[in-house]
Amino acid sequence: MINKSFKIFLIILFFSPNILVANTEYFEEGLSLFKKKKFNEAKFKFEQDIVFNPKSEMSYLYLSKIFRSFDDKNLEEQNLNTVILINPKNEEAIYNLAKLKLDSSDYKKSEELNDRLMGVCDNFCEKSKKLKKEIENLSKK
Repeated sequence: MINKSFKIFLIILFFSPNILVANTEYFEEGLSLFKKKKFNEAKFKFEQDIVFNPKSEMSYLYLSKIFRSFDDKNLEEQNLNTVILINPKNEEAIYNLAKLKLDSSDYKKSEELNDRLMGVCDNFCEKSKKLKKEIENLSKK
């Protein structure tokens, strides 16, 4: 006879892959909708993904992009900060937040974020260098 804890283990094992597949489906659907510029529908799918996976770095990143398209700087910033909280080395989030701060004339914060980006950059090194020049030029005005 199979003991009770083993039965519970088998039940969890049986249902876990279905939960994981459902989680990735929300993100994949959101990404597909995002690429089609169906931002409201994509937003809903990314939010669903976050319900099942609160540390979904990429869902927060795409939500920040959606809020940028909606011109909602507060929610864009909130989602970028969440991405950076989850992954302090997410170059795209650091870069986008630095640009957002620059757009709001917060040169000091933009410079701090860009310095942070230069310390971890792999893919955004060139963008970081351009941003540094842009910060310097705008802060002189």
